[in-house]
Amino acid sequence: MILLLFSIFFVMLILRIPIGISLAVSSSIVLVLSGFNLSMFPQKMFTAMESFPLLAIPGFVTAGVILARGGLTKYLINALEAWLGHLPGGLAIVTVLTCTIFAAISGSSPATAAAVGSIMIPAMVNNGYDKKYAMGLVAASGTLGMLIPPSIVLIMFGIIAEISIGKLFIAGVIPGIFLSGVLLASAIFYARKNNYKSMKKASWEEKKKHTFKAVWGMLLPIIIMGSIYTGIATPTESSIIAVVYGIIVSAFVYKELKFRDTRTILVESINVTSMIFLIIGGASLLSLFLTNEQIPVALGEWLGTINLNKWGFFILTGILFLILGVFLESVSIILITLPILLPMVYYFGIDPFHFAIVMTINLEIGMITPPVGLNLFVVSGITREKVEDVVKGVFPFIILLILALILVIIFPSISLWLTEFMK
Repeated sequence: MILLLFSIFFVMLILRIPIGISLAVSSSIVLVLSGFNLSMFPQKMFTAMESFPLLAIPGFVTAGVILARGGLTKYLINALEAWLGHLPGGLAIVTVLTCTIFAAISGSSPATAAAVGSIMIPAMVNNGYDKKYAMGLVAASGTLGMLIPPSIVLIMFGIIAEISIGKLFIAGVIPGIFLSGVLLASAIFYARKNNYKSMKKASWEEKKKHTFKAVWGMLLPIIIMGSIYTGIATPTESSIIAVVYGIIVSAFVYKELKFRDTRTILVESINVTSMIFLIIGGASLLSLFLTNEQIPVALGEWLGTINLNKWGFFILTGILFLILGVFLESVSIILITLPILLPMVYYFGIDPFHFAIVMTINLEIGMITPPVGLNLFVVSGITREKVEDVVKGVFPFIILLILALILVIIFPSISLWLTEFMK
């Protein structure tokens, strides 16, 4: 039955049928063959989607779309260029920092890569940067959108594991800054090594002007995390605050969001949200099958027979996520694997908040792993270059992120230190 399920699933993926539908159809077939009544499947799927914390996903997605269309990316880049553009590797530094800040608003890796890459890749190329390097830097920096809160991946982890989403967000702050710092260090080193030219130093007047414009959008991550950390709002409520704040800033401060943009924003937000919810519904049927077949129990018993310790568990799951990341996107991987892996996380005495961050970084690497890393296609699409060229540029960053992942695994305090202050 398991072999049949995954055979059907991967055949449907090869035929380019959406992942949510592939999960639902393949799981439904094996469940019916196992004796389940077909009529219960819609109820199971809708029950899985009927969750208050899940409402945070459309909220944060919409807030990111609003601010991206409302001019935040442009003003953010202008401000960072004014302050840092004259430094060695200034444009590369600006690219990484813009992705870091925008990630803290959109919560989406592809959205971050698309919004920043469309502006920064041409700017870097015009200033003498190798185009493959520029594409690789944007693809890798865009993955920060998955880790830095608010993160859709962490929301899904919290719902499945039934642990605090707010605490997960806090756990992602230091690792997100750490990964950003690794990318910044590599950018400075690469720029010095290749003697890339810098931009003209901005005057104080230009710095003040651009900073004043950008600061309104940059306040949003502080508002989101502040409202959650102080207990004023839940993550779901803070997502609605983010939408309202995004509308106010984009329409009345930046004055770039018009009423005619409403339909475009809603369509883009609904497309992303509906894709995620369809995957959730399909994965609920897979979860039903795995539970009925007692797969988690059997896997746990098998691990007990091979005397695996927690370090071996991290290595095995890392390899698993790397392989799955080649074929699937992050939400699917979490929904398929986490119900199986979670009992083992507790069995090995691993803190679930630490494992959440480790898993998310693994999924980040999957976003830039060929052949189907989503960020590779996003960057290829905005530059109209071959995916193969993007892969050549991103390969050194894959190595960097793997090294950073190893450090996060070895030193759990990177993930857990801030969570100790949040009860």
